[in-house]
Amino acid sequence: MDLVDLRTFETVARLGSMSRAASELHTVQSNVTARIRALEHELGTALFERHARGVRVTPAGRRVLPIAGRIAKLVAEACSAAGDEGTPSGSLRLGSLETTAALRLSPLLTEFAATYPEVRLAVSSGTTAGLLRDVVDARLDGAFVAGPVAHRELAQEAVFEEELVLVSSPAMASPAQLAEIAELRTVVFHYGCSYRQRLENYLASVGVVSSRPLEFGSLDAILSCVAAGVGVTLLPRGVVAEAAARGRVALHRIPKDLAHVRTLFIRRKDAYLSSAMRAFVHMASSGATRVGVPGSPSSRQKEKSDARVRMV
Repeated sequence: MDLVDLRTFETVARLGSMSRAASELHTVQSNVTARIRALEHELGTALFERHARGVRVTPAGRRVLPIAGRIAKLVAEACSAAGDEGTPSGSLRLGSLETTAALRLSPLLTEFAATYPEVRLAVSSGTTAGLLRDVVDARLDGAFVAGPVAHRELAQEAVFEEELVLVSSPAMASPAQLAEIAELRTVVFHYGCSYRQRLENYLASVGVVSSRPLEFGSLDAILSCVAAGVGVTLLPRGVVAEAAARGRVALHRIPKDLAHVRTLFIRRKDAYLSSAMRAFVHMASSGATRVGVPGSPSSRQKEKSDARVRMV
């Protein structure tokens, strides 16, 4: 099986078009078509269904796609391992919950970039379920997700503790008023968000039935809808503290078993642990980065020293 064929397959599947894949791969469409046909012949099944506007991945293609991604990742890891002399460099593709990115990651990423300028960081946001899939399928090197996580292919480390609070418009003085709302709406991130599931569990525990949730991909959009009285949501206290202080929203405590959540950093167990990843995992779990003054000379020197020890 040719690695170039697999890369071509992944590109076509991602872009949904032979012509767009040819453009990204800097080749002509006939070469892309020929490689896909060769791969389909070797596997003995069709990987794409052709239609007027491009192609659609077949069920067989969807089964092959994550494996092709892992093969490509292994090849990239081999190149990375060969050139890894112990000084963090290269690229790290990371994922994060949007709430974690808003509340926690700015000082961490700033400190890491300043300490290890040879590492290229790319960070994208998503839900816990989506980020788990992306790490398992090797589309991301690691991700910050809400715990707990039980997956035999993933290594995990707890890095943050969050307190979740029920967020409503200022007009709602107490959660007891939830039962008085005729058609309560929940305002949440897309399906796969663990906070969303906890909100549903909380409402069920107090005997409140909510109508179809309103889904958004943006934290700002969720807060705006809640502030306007459209519905309620569940978010980390730190994310909404400023909005509450300004009187935009009201915050309400929920039971501890639902309120307290750990943010975990996950990565594949079988992935090559590069110097860059070692340094990042260490810094993410280091109390000095999160509690101390970000970027201070003393904390930066400590992190550099500790990172060198971990990389020995």
